[in-house]
Amino acid sequence: MEICDLYRYEKELYAKGIKYIGGVDEVGRGPLIGPVVTACVVLPLDFKLEGLTDSKKLSEKKRDMFYKYIMEHAIACEVGIIGPDIIDEVNIYEATKLAMKQAIDKVSNKIKLEHVLIDAMPLEIDIPSTSIIKGDAKSISIAAASVIAKVTRDKMMYDLDIKYPQYGFKNHKGYPTKKHIEAINKYGLIEGYRKTYGPVKDIIGGK
Repeated sequence: MEICDLYRYEKELYAKGIKYIGGVDEVGRGPLIGPVVTACVVLPLDFKLEGLTDSKKLSEKKRDMFYKYIMEHAIACEVGIIGPDIIDEVNIYEATKLAMKQAIDKVSNKIKLEHVLIDAMPLEIDIPSTSIIKGDAKSISIAAASVIAKVTRDKMMYDLDIKYPQYGFKNHKGYPTKKHIEAINKYGLIEGYRKTYGPVKDIIGGK
């Protein structure tokens, strides 16, 4: 997808005189361990970053480069983090919405958001918003948020890998790969696992 396509939603809002648009995305709904992380990013009208798209389609090197560029050039950029205890308590869908609202609230404390573009998930918030399916590949603001959220969460997994290298967190980032499940069965559960997730529930139940 060409970068000009990524500006469609933003341009429509700019044309209405709306200046402060927050792009919101999440990462970490599928992993067995750690938090769900979201980001809310407000970009300037003249923002350009060739190649920016859904963070899952980018190499790690590109994501890191883009992360730095976005952090340096964004008008505002904040993350929301909801941990495994709350995920287990309210379910991942509701936890993701909480994390999104957290990121949006942090940005709102700095500037007056006029509209929010959200990847897939509709939110009940006081700010006008648009939910866009596969928004991280259709909106420059959401794509930027996807990079910030992904790099932020991956760093948490790298830090966890340093502490518990036997689990291989730097490779699978907490997702339920075969090697990850084998490591859990061999070494047991550490703090931070989501107890309501199937593979973890099975281990807790002794299956």
